[in-house]
Amino acid sequence: MPSDTTGFWTPVALSRDLPAGTVMPARTAAGSIALWRSASGHISASADRCPHRGMRLSHGFVRGEALSCIYHGWSYGQAGNCLRIPAHPGLTPPETIRVATHDVEEMDNVIWVAVGTPASKPPGLEGLIPLRSLTAFAGIDAIEAAAGAKAGPDGLVEIDAPTGTICLLLSAQEDGQTLIHVLLKGDAGLTAGIGASRAAESLRRRAEDLQKKEIAQ
Repeated sequence: MPSDTTGFWTPVALSRDLPAGTVMPARTAAGSIALWRSASGHISASADRCPHRGMRLSHGFVRGEALSCIYHGWSYGQAGNCLRIPAHPGLTPPETIRVATHDVEEMDNVIWVAVGTPASKPPGLEGLIPLRSLTAFAGIDAIEAAAGAKAGPDGLVEIDAPTGTICLLLSAQEDGQTLIHVLLKGDAGLTAGIGASRAAESLRRRAEDLQKKEIAQ
């Protein structure tokens, strides 16, 4: 959700979905990124294109504290600088070879990436337990209409499930899609988790139906 006129934070993933030594694709309103966690646990968000041949870095691999392209193995550090070119092992890569990076924060088991330059830190989600993420082929307006509630300043929408109230953290994507992070209020157990997951999937279907009807009009 926008926090000021120069930038905002967008929740791109749950911490549990990015173990140490892995990379995954993620999306923001500004485009695709390669989200990766180094062997020591440091999270970075890099542009999802290798400067060499344009291969997606999210298809690559993490080794130690570097992200490597799967095509020719060019490796990049957390600041985006090129560290190694395997075809030229004796070469120190020039500073001009680098990938763009985004500020990233991990708070309350959610990973946030900055679009632009936000004026403050991401909102805290203390007391909420991340359950899962799912993508809806519908915009935030359609999701709010399906939920019968508006998102608050922190991007959260509350809905009632058979096992209790759950929270949905919404993140607008490209092409009118929305990434939904499902959060539980406290550790409510397996039954509550299953009920929350089903409620979120049901809401996604309603939102997608509303979106289709609006497009058809």
